[in-house]
Amino acid sequence: MDEKKEYLEDFRIYLKNEKNFSIHTIRAYCADVYTFLLWISDSSVLSIDPKKFSEYLYFISQINYQKTTIARKIASIRAFYKFLYQEELIEYNPIDNIPIPKQNKTLPNFLIEEEVESILRGIKIETPAGFRNRIILELLWVSGMRISELSNLNYENLNLDQNEIRVFGKGAKERIVLIPDKTKEGLINYIENVSNLICKKEITPTSPLFINYNGFRLQNQSIRKALKDCLSKIHFTKHVTPHIFRHSFATKLLEKGADLRIVQELLGHSSIKNTQIYTHVSIQRLKDVYNTTHPHSVS
Repeated sequence: MDEKKEYLEDFRIYLKNEKNFSIHTIRAYCADVYTFLLWISDSSVLSIDPKKFSEYLYFISQINYQKTTIARKIASIRAFYKFLYQEELIEYNPIDNIPIPKQNKTLPNFLIEEEVESILRGIKIETPAGFRNRIILELLWVSGMRISELSNLNYENLNLDQNEIRVFGKGAKERIVLIPDKTKEGLINYIENVSNLICKKEITPTSPLFINYNGFRLQNQSIRKALKDCLSKIHFTKHVTPHIFRHSFATKLLEKGADLRIVQELLGHSSIKNTQIYTHVSIQRLKDVYNTTHPHSVS
């Protein structure tokens, strides 16, 4: 297994330094590959053939994984063998022609504007943490940022004179997101009056924007917990995650007539195919409105 661990470690470094994958993606890919390496047991990593991998596919299909999970496992192992091929450790990639199972396309959940506003109103802003949490959720809603992008914000990323925030998305891809004046005013209030009430700390350009009471960067898990606590207090029944604010942002823009390419740029999607799913959401929303309001609709 020592040799396999060396290949896996080299693969991890490759994903980090050359592919610029996020920590979470690297962790998932390496875990998938590690499980596969355990399964092949004494077989050599460099001598795996398509038949052996097909046997592995049959094995994991018996565990009742979702299609999305199986697809990711195949992608992880395929990337691993592609890496070995690029390093000239194998003559061909034995996984290349293995098809990835077709995934069931599901429309992303989203909130309408009134639902978002009710959530934001439900956050008690009398405490410094409450004020901070409201600004965080409002930023997710008005900018379409991913939760990891927001958590990683530093003061140097802000250009509030132009209502701009510079974020780094998947693969360390840089983009600019925009915020309205109202959100900017709340953010300035947080920076000037609230942040030091959470924790007094010297501010430098590389200081984290959102911090906890120990002065450390607020992590994704803490943001999710803040949202969950808020939802429970206002008895909001719909299942909501921070990522749903991003879905809601994109859906609202398209419903208001925004160009698909502009939405793609604001979301930081590398392919417009990833953005097109929101057009289906918008169409479904139109159908729902039609069916509940038009006198001759078919229910």
